[in-house]
Amino acid sequence: MKIKKSYIVSLLGFIGLNFISAQVNPSGKQGTAFTNPIIWADAPDLSITRNGNDFYLISTTMHLMPGAPVMHSRDLVHWEMSGYVFDTLNDNSKYDLLNGTVYGRGQWASSIRYHKGKYYVLFSPNDEPFKSYFYVTDHPEKGKWKLITRTRHFHDASLFFDDDDRIYVFTSNKVFELSPDFKEVIGNPDGTEVFQKGASETGLLEGNQIIKRNGKYYMMMISWPRNEKRRQVVYRADKVTGPYEKKVILEDNFLGFSYAGQGALIDDKNGNWYSLIFQDRNGVGRVPLLLPVQWENDWPVLGDNGKVPLKGEIPLPPFKAKNHLVESDEFSDKKMKIQWQWNHNPVNEAWSLSERKGFMRLKTSRVVDNLYAAPNTLTQRMEGPTSSAVVAMDLKGMKDGDVAGFSAFNGDSGILSIAMEGKEKFIVFSTNEVSLDSKIKAITGVKKEEKKKIPLNSDTVFLRIDTDFNLGKDLADFYYSTDQKNWTEMAKDYKMIFDYRRFFMGSKFAVFNYATKNTGGFVDVDFFRVNKAENENNKISREKFAVNR
Repeated sequence: MKIKKSYIVSLLGFIGLNFISAQVNPSGKQGTAFTNPIIWADAPDLSITRNGNDFYLISTTMHLMPGAPVMHSRDLVHWEMSGYVFDTLNDNSKYDLLNGTVYGRGQWASSIRYHKGKYYVLFSPNDEPFKSYFYVTDHPEKGKWKLITRTRHFHDASLFFDDDDRIYVFTSNKVFELSPDFKEVIGNPDGTEVFQKGASETGLLEGNQIIKRNGKYYMMMISWPRNEKRRQVVYRADKVTGPYEKKVILEDNFLGFSYAGQGALIDDKNGNWYSLIFQDRNGVGRVPLLLPVQWENDWPVLGDNGKVPLKGEIPLPPFKAKNHLVESDEFSDKKMKIQWQWNHNPVNEAWSLSERKGFMRLKTSRVVDNLYAAPNTLTQRMEGPTSSAVVAMDLKGMKDGDVAGFSAFNGDSGILSIAMEGKEKFIVFSTNEVSLDSKIKAITGVKKEEKKKIPLNSDTVFLRIDTDFNLGKDLADFYYSTDQKNWTEMAKDYKMIFDYRRFFMGSKFAVFNYATKNTGGFVDVDFFRVNKAENENNKISREKFAVNR
């Protein structure tokens, strides 16, 4: 019997990343209620654009491939995945996990803009060679993004088309004008300084996102002055080149988490304004918050007088997303679901959805000695406040020295694996901590600790990770089963962390298979099933949340 037919899971409580209390406004008016965060998962460096009723949001996924994820919505609350700007990056072999790695590098903060029937994206990989990429498409969902050009490096830059079609790039306190083909800087190659940083600024003024309203230019940036709190600021000017004046518009450690900051302003077709800002939430990563915006004396007022609202309502009709940022997968389609991303560029000949129908076959293709160097690790975001995921694997294709499994993957990883030793299999829980060279991001060492090891007398295994990202938690529990009825605990309260010096992202669900001795083995992944639930206080007791019902 096929594994997935024996496993029935209720996903009635799972509504993707948007845990909104209602699709219909309880007042009966045509509006959409929201609860912050609108996305309870890692989606940082927000840039947004609009074409009519359609909003498109781009985020950062760095060393994950495909990269530069683009999301679509019509109500700014419910978001669906549209696609990625690129499939792979190929500037150097480190993207292929050869001669090094690009952990925490790759695609950084991007800018997305709609202009005269086309969509444009600008981003700069924080890696050598230091270049900026410009892409264009006619439609983010239907068209393929085309690379226009690579230019000089612009850190955390914002692309801007003015009313006269002149093209500008804003980065920190400088503006650059580009030629119509995006290939050259017009005028001063060092850019025009549009304001001077205050004496207290640490240089963190970044995440620049620019808009124009009623003839005035507004630059949104994150600020973190010395000995003060992180905040969102806006700079305003009557001319694109300034001079600009500054105003602090948000300073809030919403719900006790880190101070929110870095985001964008966007209007709807009726002239209402909104802001999307992210907030660091430790192990789960950086989560987007939605704030309605009012204007006073030509300055934006975010949320509740510069504070993030827990709940609210915006005057846009509810949008039903076709998919979410995290999805279960039965691996029954010809293509992989859009929610999956590989750790670095994949080895395409070493995975298949067709060699065994209804399964994802992961083959070993390179001999390595740790998960961080292993190709073809498949990831999805974890989500809060709590979630649980199960992976089912057929292990008959494993060879001596192969290691396959399921991980809470980050710079520090909790790893539930099956290790093949000769003709025997063992289920193992271990922790790994990777050390990276701070400059080139090469792996300098991996601290491994084996915590629990049990013989496994089955060719079928189910691996489960339960997570809790409520304030002060960031915990994961690990279980395995051979029948989906009796679960053996392998680890409890594993602490997940966020480390900007290494991965610079939230923890991920990760499915893997690699060889430590010889290539040629494989595992067949039958399904990945994720479940999420929350009570009225956005919390859940893990003891009450069972994957199998």
